[in-house]
This record gives sequence, structure tokens and C-alpha cells, in this order.
Amino acid sequence: MRDLPAYTAVYTEAPSKIGEINLDKMPKKLRKWEVFPGKNRFHCNGRIMMARQTGIFYLTCVLIVVTSGLFFAFDCFYLAVHVTPAIPAIGAVIFIFVMATLFRTSFSDPGVIPRATPDEAAEIERQMEIPNAGSPGTYRPPPRTREVVVKGQVVKLKYCFTCKIFRPPRASHCSLCDNCVERFDHHCPWVGNCVGRRNYRYFYLFILSLSVLCIYIFACVLTHLILRAQQDNFLNAMKDSPASVLELVICFFSVWSLIGLAGFHSYLVSSEQTTNEDIKGSFTSKRGQESFNPYSRGSIFKNCMTVLCGPTPPSLLDRRGFVIPDSSQTSDMGTNTNCDQVMIPVDTVNNSNVTKHDMISYQGPDGVMNKLPPSNGVGPPTCAGRKNHIWDMTLNQLNYSGRYGVLPTTAIKVQSSYTTDDLKSVVTHSTDSEQKIVSRGVSTDF
Repeated sequence: MRDLPAYTAVYTEAPSKIGEINLDKMPKKLRKWEVFPGKNRFHCNGRIMMARQTGIFYLTCVLIVVTSGLFFAFDCFYLAVHVTPAIPAIGAVIFIFVMATLFRTSFSDPGVIPRATPDEAAEIERQMEIPNAGSPGTYRPPPRTREVVVKGQVVKLKYCFTCKIFRPPRASHCSLCDNCVERFDHHCPWVGNCVGRRNYRYFYLFILSLSVLCIYIFACVLTHLILRAQQDNFLNAMKDSPASVLELVICFFSVWSLIGLAGFHSYLVSSEQTTNEDIKGSFTSKRGQESFNPYSRGSIFKNCMTVLCGPTPPSLLDRRGFVIPDSSQTSDMGTNTNCDQVMIPVDTVNNSNVTKHDMISYQGPDGVMNKLPPSNGVGPPTCAGRKNHIWDMTLNQLNYSGRYGVLPTTAIKVQSSYTTDDLKSVVTHSTDSEQKIVSRGVSTDF
């Protein structure tokens, strides 16, 4: 008989006496940001939320800080003496505003929509399967879109297979962050975050102020070199201040893209559109039918005021809240105070009896009746079933998810690995309530 892999056994010591509390063995309270399913990074105990790919964000910070630092160190003093002392003060105000809007855009929740709970996902699946209930023997894929009317315009709500929800209007799923975001504009690697409903205003102010800062530094540095060239030639002026030449090169190649980006987003703000909607052509003429933007306020001024001065909606994520354990898990584990907890995959046990897993079947898209996919021996059935909504829905209906079984301490010794013969002896000598083999929260009775 082959031995079970060592990682399948999890051992937890119980207190020696009933009622004794072992503080070292008590589970640590987890905050919700620690178990967040999206691909995000959190800092400062969940207060800062960013994407995982933050390398380009640090490059953005370095370019802004280095260019501005060279300007304040090598150009401002000369210009303050020969032109006006207001030049360094104005540059400092613009620089602080740029960095503040950048950090506000990068460190905030862009408007992530929480994923559906298992009960909510099962209810949505049930509602989508209702239209097929009246036609036995035939299978039609359930509808994955819904339609709502916004100011007389029909808007389709698409179903997200990852978040298990129908996305609200203007929302979209970001493949890099793996989240559905309200009023999704785009994912910007330069700020290291998605741009959505809650941080688009600060993103727009960031690129607008950065364009102004770039033009301001370019004009001041050019003025500095021209004033020096009046005393000598222009080539000697460049030799006397090489840092100014570096600033000119950086600003010259950056200002064109910044001005173009600021102009494009100014057009989006004035028309109350997002980058995602503009690229897809959501409100343009399609198939001979006129389509208008139902989210526009009717005038450019009102659209700009909505984006720049409208209230910021609260975050839908309780990032710093504590994770509440499942009541079934708490009750099952709380009744076994003098036991060692062992978790072992189901598929490694050779059992001749028919299990409930073998009795479950479902109808596939082609109309053929199929059995539930068995485990391949690498991991538990839930690993293969996470992308199969039929498997997950079946487990929810049988109330198998989130249940733990416990093997008594006297039945088997805690080792790094177990053989199949050991498991058979445990199942043979245990009671009915103890005949459970548990695999990552999914229990199966024999």
C-alpha cells in the first residue's frame, strides 16, 4: 500500500483538561484584507490597497521626485535671484499637489465590488436555472445577461463567473486585479492601481497637475539656460548646468504624452464617459440604431462638476473588519475538546462502499448525463471544482462545504504520513459520527 503524502495530515493539540484555555493554541483573528480573494497588496493593516504589479508605480515616483529635485537644487536658486522668488514657491505647491493626488489614486479602493457569498451565488444560479425547468429532457445554457433600462436606454448586465454576480451598469472585471470595479475606467500601471468610481477624480487631477508641472519645469529650465547664455554662449551655459539639460530631456519627451492623456480624459469628463466605454463604443451608432449616453448630465459644465465636485461613495469593502468563522465549523470543533484534529483527503482511502459522491450526476451542455469529476489524487475535489459551478452548487445543496470531521486521538497516532491500512482500521473501529474523512473543509460520510 502506498503512503499518503505528508502534507495531508494536520495535527492540533488539545488542552489537557476540559475547560483549560491554551492561549498559544487559540486561532488568530484574521482581518478581511488578509483573506481577500483579489490580486491586491495591502499595507498599513489594510489601510492601503494597491495592485500586485507596483514596479512601474515606483518608476513614476522616481521620475517625478528626481526631476523636481534637480529643478529645486540647480535652477530655482538662480531664478529666484535673477527673476522672482515666487518661482520656487509655485513649483513646490504644484509638486506637493501632484504627489498628493498620485498617492490618493494609488493607495485607495477604486470601487471594488465584493464577491457573492456561497449562499448568494447558489441563489443566483437557482434563478438562472428556472427557465430551463419547464422543458425536461432538453438543456439550454442559462442566460448570462440581464437587461435594465436607464433613461430609456437598454443596458445589459453581464454575469461575472469569478465574482458570481451580475455586474452593475458601467462596472467591469479587471483581469490584473481580479476584481469587479464600479465605473471601471482602466487599469493604470503607472499609478499601480485600477481607476474606477472612487479614485477617477484624483487620477484626472494627477495627470492634469503633472502636465502643468512638466510644462512649468521645462519653461523655467529653458529660461535659466537662456539667461546664462546671455553672459556667454549657449553651449557653455549647458556645460555650467548639466542637470538642467537632463531636466529638459525628461520633460521634453514626457510632456507630449502627458498633454495628450490629459486632453483625452478632459474629453471623457466633459462627455461623462469612461475609457472602457469609449474604446468599446458603447454609446455610438451600432447596426443603424442611434445610441446615446444615459449617464450624461446634459451639459459639459454639469458633467465636469459631477466628476470633480461630486461626493465620493464609501468603500464597499470592510478591509479592516475581522473574519467571522462559519457557525458549523465553530460548533463541530468546539465539541471535541480532547481530540487531535486530523484532515486527510478522501480520494486516498480505498473504500468498497458507494459514497454520495458516486450517486450524484448532472446533465451537461450536450444533454448527456455525467458523473461528478473524481479527484485525480493531487488534491481534494474542491480544487478541480472551483471552476465548475455545477460541482460547487451540488456541494452547497448537500450542505457539505465548511464541515469538519474529527478522528479521535485513541484511534490513530499522529504521524507525518499515514498508510491506507491505518485509515481502514480507523474507519472500522470508529462510531457512525466519527466515520468522516475530511479534505480541506469538504466532508464525505461513508
